Amino acid sequence: GGGFGEALGEPHIPVPGHGAGLSCCPPGMARQGSGAMLASGGLGFPPQNLARVVVWEWLNEHGRWRPYSAAVCHHIENVLKEDARGSVVLGQVDVQLAPYIIDLQSMHQFRQDTGTMRPVRRNFYDPSSAPGKGIVWEWENDNSSWTPYDMDICITIQNAYEKQHPWLDLSSLGFCYLIYFSSMSQMNRQTQRKRRLRRRMDLAYPLTMGSIPKSQSWPVGTSTGTPCSCPQCLLVNSTRAASNAILASQRRKLYPGAVRQSSTFAGAALWPAGTGTAAVAGGTAKGEGLRVPGGAFAPSQSVPSGTPLPGLNNLNRPGTQRGAGLSARATVPPGVPALPVKNLNGTGPVHPALAGMTGILMCAAGLPVCLTRAPKPILHPPPVSKSDIKPVPGVNGICRKTKKKHLKKSKTPEDVVRRYIQKVKNPPDEDCTICMERLVTSSGYEGVLSHRGIKPELVGKLGKCGHMYHLLCLLAMYNNGNKDGSLQCPTCKAIYGEKTGTQPPGKMEFHLIPHSLPGYTDSKTIRIVYDIPTGIQGPEHPNPGKKFTARGFPRHCYLPDNEKGRKVLKLLIVAWDRRLIFTIGTSNTTGESDTVVWNEIHHKTEFGSNLTGHGYPDPNYLDNVLAELLAQGVSEATLKD
Repeated sequence: GGGFGEALGEPHIPVPGHGAGLSCCPPGMARQGSGAMLASGGLGFPPQNLARVVVWEWLNEHGRWRPYSAAVCHHIENVLKEDARGSVVLGQVDVQLAPYIIDLQSMHQFRQDTGTMRPVRRNFYDPSSAPGKGIVWEWENDNSSWTPYDMDICITIQNAYEKQHPWLDLSSLGFCYLIYFSSMSQMNRQTQRKRRLRRRMDLAYPLTMGSIPKSQSWPVGTSTGTPCSCPQCLLVNSTRAASNAILASQRRKLYPGAVRQSSTFAGAALWPAGTGTAAVAGGTAKGEGLRVPGGAFAPSQSVPSGTPLPGLNNLNRPGTQRGAGLSARATVPPGVPALPVKNLNGTGPVHPALAGMTGILMCAAGLPVCLTRAPKPILHPPPVSKSDIKPVPGVNGICRKTKKKHLKKSKTPEDVVRRYIQKVKNPPDEDCTICMERLVTSSGYEGVLSHRGIKPELVGKLGKCGHMYHLLCLLAMYNNGNKDGSLQCPTCKAIYGEKTGTQPPGKMEFHLIPHSLPGYTDSKTIRIVYDIPTGIQGPEHPNPGKKFTARGFPRHCYLPDNEKGRKVLKLLIVAWDRRLIFTIGTSNTTGESDTVVWNEIHHKTEFGSNLTGHGYPDPNYLDNVLAELLAQGVSEATLKD
């Protein structure tokens, strides 16, 4: 991708489930908002007597929280005031979101036509930030339509815009993009692809105060107690009635033992709460062993006698029906695919009912429906005794430690920049890709940054790659980075000097274990163990003097014990010594800020499977990680030095 690119989400519906994607940054690098966080299992509230802007967000398949529009958030807040455990029909306020329902009790969004579940959360931001002012920043996607940035990025862009910065580097948020306000464009720092961006005014997001959710009014209809007649609610109500009728008609077709022992099965779900999910033809789900060919329901072996089953006839509260003695194993006919219902944990009463509707209706039409157990990733190898752990052949030692960085004070920023460039007397009439001003004019940093001896119109050419920039722009870029004595060309990524990172102190261990990775059955496995403790951020980190957390350590990673795997290990050791493996930022998986995160060098943390994308088999991984190491200035030539 050349910028914020379209992610693969739900088909045909722009949002939610079809969100902005970041194609060139690894999953471990991320960022998240400036407000209070809440887990996806419940509602969050701001501190007492503190006004905050409320933004509802949903989690896309890339692990990023995508904001709903301000109008949708007002609608959700109004429903929340009426019934904090109810459900929100998004089609009432945005026709594009017609298939979606939010279950407030379990904090999940459900898409009715595909069965996909996604966590949602209620996040808080400062009233003076972009969402409080109704300001939306958007980028132009490949379809020439506009997609809003994630909320924290929107806020960061707006802050820089208000301070009249000529450009903004998003690398501090874990993204490899530059924002240029003069040309209103976004550039991918790796591919140089540019996209347009725009700033527009919209409805301000709702405000809330203290521990009781409040919101500004938004006309979504009055709550009179009479059934809503909008198409979305009619669909829900008609599906509810249809499911009861279908179940009643199917009761006679159940296996005899199940029918005799469960006279109330017609109104019950087909799996126990908390253990199962629906899946319709085409993927996997979290239920167990239920396949329904030809329109008849097969009893599940996972339903014990007396297990309470949630009802399908009411979407807002659990049913009281109970299934008994459903112990026969369903046969599995060949050729019946399974479709995943993702992120369904069974904690809310709406989940099984909603997830079951698609399967029930497909079953009534004679289409095959399959419920299967989702495979779990195999993160770790079988237990290994200490006597079976061996050093890696050809690699010195078994452990490396890093300590706090000592900043080099011998070279001033001006000395570093001058070291790598040659002055250009007659620059060409083209853009400086840092400030986006013409090279024949003064730097965009004139008046913002002043250095004796560097005039704003001076232009320099980098020695190895030949790309030209204003000297003042290169100086600004260097001061905005790690200030480690190295310089990296923003156009081609050529590195001048030895690039180092901001990885906090820690320990890296590596050794051989007598087990094989999928795809490398003839090789043993190199296990790498990274361990970084919590600590205090240094001057090179986002918030010097503030504590940082280190979640999930020690982290175990795996390489095949072959020639290329050992080469990767040696280069990873160099990257570790240069503090390039980790950095301090915002976690992509939890949204927590000021925490240790991966830094653009992918690792395989899944030992025996590849369900998360961070495991084996992956025939291209070793070549890919060598390329990522090269992009950080760590190459095979490094090993020969």
